[in-house]
Amino acid sequence: MSNVLLKNIGTIVSGDIDDPILEGDAILIENKIISKVGTLADFEQLDIEKTIDCKGTTVTPGLIDSHCHPILGDYTSRQNQAGFLESELHGGVTTIISAGEVHLKGRPIDRAGVKALAILAAKSFNNFRPGGVKVRGGAVILEKGLLFEDFKEMAKEGVTLVGEIGLGSVKDPKEAAVMVGWAKECGMTVMMHTGGTSIPGSSCVTAEMVMEAGSDIASHINGGPTAISMDEVKKLVTDSKVGLEIVHCGNPLVAVKAGAFCVEKNQLHRVIIGNDAPSGTGVVPLGILRVINLLASLTPISAAQAICMATGNTAKLFGLDTGLIKAGSFADLVIMDAPMGSVGGNALEAIEAGDVPGVGMVLVDGEIVVPKSRNTPPATTQPVLL
Repeated sequence: MSNVLLKNIGTIVSGDIDDPILEGDAILIENKIISKVGTLADFEQLDIEKTIDCKGTTVTPGLIDSHCHPILGDYTSRQNQAGFLESELHGGVTTIISAGEVHLKGRPIDRAGVKALAILAAKSFNNFRPGGVKVRGGAVILEKGLLFEDFKEMAKEGVTLVGEIGLGSVKDPKEAAVMVGWAKECGMTVMMHTGGTSIPGSSCVTAEMVMEAGSDIASHINGGPTAISMDEVKKLVTDSKVGLEIVHCGNPLVAVKAGAFCVEKNQLHRVIIGNDAPSGTGVVPLGILRVINLLASLTPISAAQAICMATGNTAKLFGLDTGLIKAGSFADLVIMDAPMGSVGGNALEAIEAGDVPGVGMVLVDGEIVVPKSRNTPPATTQPVLL
């Protein structure tokens, strides 16, 4: 059994928003899984294959991008760019969730084609990890003509997601609610576009429409890219229980106001963080870190809480077996520190000062997939593989 020890950790961010900081300075990984978290002095004598000296830096769960629009492989026709998924890995993102393969050129909208694309994307990304990043693909776009038996077939073949409702021909919330019910019965997680139109063919969606359709997640409450009003945001927070997604490719003012309102109403456990890229805004490898910075520097949300929103909160909503630093969770981890020149003394202080932290190392399933980020500024202190 392979094992890895992380020692001399300065701060451990748990991913659990109810208990964001863990006591301890060491994490033991055995056969891809976190087996122990605590103080190294309390660990039993171990026969360790690999040891990573974190040198007092911060360890967090791997970040989860709750909103991506991949196609197939690591290429996007939206921006004609290759390698965009692997590039997110260098921003500390270890899991990427599709909100629909809507940018595929010639995307089929007939019943057979819709099913075929969702199944193909789900199976393809189940076998393909760009640079090591886990991609949950195959988010079916709701089109007219789909039947309950289609959702059963897709679920049987590994489709677990319904992409943003509103991107396909099913736009009316009453019509969508029927398919949402079928999808949920088949164990799928359902997202719904919220706000103004994003691409030709999409539609404006209000808080009332999201609630009427019965989706699990209100995608980009701060706009994708045009936001609903703050009154509409407040409705979603106070009158529903849906997941509340804040994205990079949206309205930053509404992101900040929505974050502060969620603090006021004690609803941070519902907030998740996504990129909503590739889009007209571009491909944003550091988008998740930048939203974490935005919320932690301009709202009462702490850096540790914001990281939990981008890890454990998302994992819980989507039923993932990662996103938490605890025994039994897959060992997807980020080792980070304040970037060189930051006023922050560590990664969390730097984030709260508005600085992107330096990602020193990224692990997926206990394996080092990024020895040093090429996208973030360099970390003040770099972990060392002994």
